[in-house]
Amino acid sequence: MRSWSDFGIEIPSDRASGEVYTTCPKCSHERKKKNAKCLSANLDSGLWVCHHCAWSGSLKTGRDERYPRAWQKPQYRKPTPQPLAELPAHVVRWFTDRGITEAVLTRNKIVWTRVYMPQVEDHADAIMFPYFRNCELINRKYRTLDKQFRMDTGAERILYGLDDIGETLVWVEGEIDKLSVEVAGLTSCVSVPDGAPAVGTKDYSSKFTFLDSATAILDRVKRHVLAVDSDKPGSMLEDELARRLGREKCWRVEWPEGCKDANDVLCKHGAKDLRWFLDNAQPYPIEGVFTALGEQGKVFALYRNGFECGRSTGWRSLDAHYTVRPGEFTVITGIPSSGKSNWLDALAVNLARLHGWAFGVFSPENQPLEDHMARIVEKYVGLPFSDGPTPRMSEADVRRGLEWVGEHFWWMLPNDESSWDIGWILARAKELVYRHGIRGLIIDPWNELEPQRKPNETETEYISRVLRTVRQFARRHGVHLFMVVHPTKLYRNDNGKYPIPTLYDCMGSAHWRNKADNGLCVWRDLSDRTGCEVDIHVQKIRFRQIGRLGKVTLLYDPPTGRYDEDASSGAEDRRRARQRKGATV
Repeated sequence: MRSWSDFGIEIPSDRASGEVYTTCPKCSHERKKKNAKCLSANLDSGLWVCHHCAWSGSLKTGRDERYPRAWQKPQYRKPTPQPLAELPAHVVRWFTDRGITEAVLTRNKIVWTRVYMPQVEDHADAIMFPYFRNCELINRKYRTLDKQFRMDTGAERILYGLDDIGETLVWVEGEIDKLSVEVAGLTSCVSVPDGAPAVGTKDYSSKFTFLDSATAILDRVKRHVLAVDSDKPGSMLEDELARRLGREKCWRVEWPEGCKDANDVLCKHGAKDLRWFLDNAQPYPIEGVFTALGEQGKVFALYRNGFECGRSTGWRSLDAHYTVRPGEFTVITGIPSSGKSNWLDALAVNLARLHGWAFGVFSPENQPLEDHMARIVEKYVGLPFSDGPTPRMSEADVRRGLEWVGEHFWWMLPNDESSWDIGWILARAKELVYRHGIRGLIIDPWNELEPQRKPNETETEYISRVLRTVRQFARRHGVHLFMVVHPTKLYRNDNGKYPIPTLYDCMGSAHWRNKADNGLCVWRDLSDRTGCEVDIHVQKIRFRQIGRLGKVTLLYDPPTGRYDEDASSGAEDRRRARQRKGATV
């Protein structure tokens, strides 16, 4: 086993066991407070972690790495339990001023401790809130009295109050609010570990990994009472929790004027009133039944903020005609070899990169899966995956690309082809909404699905029924569903070119045109040997704030699989070079 000095970690000579704090050889010398003891080393287990830069490792394995790596299965670090001690009088008064009783503090094992705080690059006195799962310490939240926060570095993020979950569960945004709800007589309450993500957080869906370890117990909850903060981040958190947990199982609390959260109500109105607001939470609207008064908040939001627009596709020229809004359904068609799937992959990469979207992908034609994954990596990195005239990406690029793809894409493919039906796909997609917060679902193509037609049901009736189901799924879960549909057989016209297919040409039914929110056709001139100009025909837009009909030409770059919209990208230069050589794409 290697020694601490092998990693540049200085251990006091008078210590032989326990956990000690020392300087970090990776980051201390780069900061103003160069002597800040931000690294904790457990002399018994041989493990260390820096609470400032997250550098961690083990003497036993000899590992020296920055924790965690998202593309690997996380190996969480469990904190060393601290002995319970009586809280200082001034800390008890601090809680009492906020309406929290000593009995509640004792039951929740609240501790006063001294810990390193990255914000001040020094140790500070702080309240410690322990996070338990099955009575085992999993993580700890530290809060100074002047509202500086941190959790144990490398420890698993779980719900605060996980062991208290019952059939009716109250959700709040902070540990103080959880304790406030308990003062009001309800112990079945949890707090999200890091509060509500900030408005504009890019990878918003990645902030809900704390749900992963609670799936089984949350499935047994019959009623979720969402009592989060009454501000914009709280509203977004409420919507995301309801989307993942199921709106039919959710109720929401509306706090009185002048109160932002549960502790505000406890301090200003008392435990009895707090309990009244929790007991009188209002259910989410019954699906399909609405009233003007019930929706007046949303109507006023539209009046003040305008209609919700779609997200940028990453191509400014296309944004003038088509943008992507959660909860809608887009049909994409095009003749064989026109690049429908490749362009849709590029669009998904843009949405993930620009807006942090995560995707569920059912694409049986793109097998083996590792080939498809490599093409997604290619589009993200911007370099060829394979060797060729253009220098390929390095192994470091591949690793970086796989890490990013692993955070934004999940492939669905059952072994039994008879299970390739829309019900199986939507069931898996619902799980991905809950676990990973996907915002996009790709089904490519429809024609590979196993039809589940009822007796005496025509193909048109079957397609109408399925499209009604997928559209309801998209709206219910706030997911944009992309469906690739092959057209019926088309014939070349007098000039030898294939016509541009419309949604009415999609195989099986005119309902592809009627029921889609948006309809696109990807088309390229197959007689053009360079094949670099690709036209995106926007043939249907249901809502005018999303776009308008029209055509946009993009330049396809075969080495990277990307699509650009002007010559400055270099794609046009490569196209002209291939024209001179008479190359075929």
